[in-house]
Amino acid sequence: MSKTISKEQIKKFNQHFQSSQQLLNAQNAVMKNGILAASSNQQALIDNTPVFSIDLDTGKVANQKQSGRCWMFAALNTFRHTIQHDFNIKNFELSQNYTFFWDKFEKANYFYENIINTSNDDLNSRKVAFLLQTPQQDGGQWDMLVAIIQKYGIVPKSVMPESFNSSMSRELNTYLDKKLRKDAIILRDLVAENASESKIAETKEKMLSDIYQLLCLTLGTPPTEFDFSFRDKDDNFHAYENLTPQSFYDQFIGADLSEYVSIINAPTADKPYNEVYTVEMLGNVVGGKEVRHLNVDIKTFKDLAIAQLKAGEAVWYGCDVGQSSTRDSGIMATNAYNIDAVLDMDFQMSKAERLDYGESLMTHAMVLTGVNLVNEQPTKWKVENSWGDKVGTKGYFVMSDEWLDEYTYQIVVNKKYLPKELQEVVAKDNVTMLDPWDPMGALA
Repeated sequence: MSKTISKEQIKKFNQHFQSSQQLLNAQNAVMKNGILAASSNQQALIDNTPVFSIDLDTGKVANQKQSGRCWMFAALNTFRHTIQHDFNIKNFELSQNYTFFWDKFEKANYFYENIINTSNDDLNSRKVAFLLQTPQQDGGQWDMLVAIIQKYGIVPKSVMPESFNSSMSRELNTYLDKKLRKDAIILRDLVAENASESKIAETKEKMLSDIYQLLCLTLGTPPTEFDFSFRDKDDNFHAYENLTPQSFYDQFIGADLSEYVSIINAPTADKPYNEVYTVEMLGNVVGGKEVRHLNVDIKTFKDLAIAQLKAGEAVWYGCDVGQSSTRDSGIMATNAYNIDAVLDMDFQMSKAERLDYGESLMTHAMVLTGVNLVNEQPTKWKVENSWGDKVGTKGYFVMSDEWLDEYTYQIVVNKKYLPKELQEVVAKDNVTMLDPWDPMGALA
């Protein structure tokens, strides 16, 4: 039986608070400065200076501005590192707006298909409610960008530059979601009326035409053929004519994206290690690359990242960036703040508990571009962010190894770095399907 809070209890709580000089001192500091500033730990800055034994030269950071495209920026950054090196270009960027356009377009179709497939479910069923809560969003996963590139290719930023709506995507998302929800009503009604497949397909095609129109108005029209010229670091001029997005990718990047695999560290009881997982209703391109994760222990996880960095290749990775991190100084460390001491409370949970109880999941994607090894063991990691050069060290962050253990969930590596037994695991068709709302389905 529930009980109300009594006046006697409140009196007792107040007496406890007022009797503690430590709490009264903390009250003054927290009220004046806020929780984080009052508990900031200078030692974390000292422990995480931006110096690394392995440090890739990756150039100036990009800026996703007021959009949720970190996963896209991170992946395109790994590609531009290769272009900058192979073609001797300084501060080159690929078009994030181009991939943004096609991701939005494909997500609309993916939503329509999921709505049709769940049309016989009650409107208040968990799956339908899940779909309608966020019909689409800016976020994504590595495999989702691979699906876009495999279908649409890629272009330089100069060919399809940023628009107001790609850099500040809130308005676009508002009206795109409004449109998708209205279309969901129509599609569900058609199924309820036993409309023919051809009628539903015809209706959906008109809806997709509207989506394409909306995206062209807000983001611009994606190019199908273009010329590309640049001067390299030695001031030599280069010109390429009659390129397509696909031929540009083949000529300037050329990596076989099917060779890369998503590795996760999710130490929860429902996800045994050394098995592959996918997530129901997670994706963007219908019929495109499926999102798949190989779950491994944290040592294997870090060994794979280090192997790829040692080979000179950056690593896409996903984490919960808001946990124990300082935005301005760019430090991600478990001791960045002494919050438990200042508030006199215990906030500690295991990584598995945070996942199981909704306290943490992947919220942001960045790029690992360096690591500091002492006796071949990592102590801290260099991180290329996509928040511009005004945060961190010219846009680069430092992540302590302990923070990686606790709050990093995903990396992407070439499967050639996997031990033979794990290569055999990812080659199999045996994949465990997770619920749509599983934390490993979070979009960075």
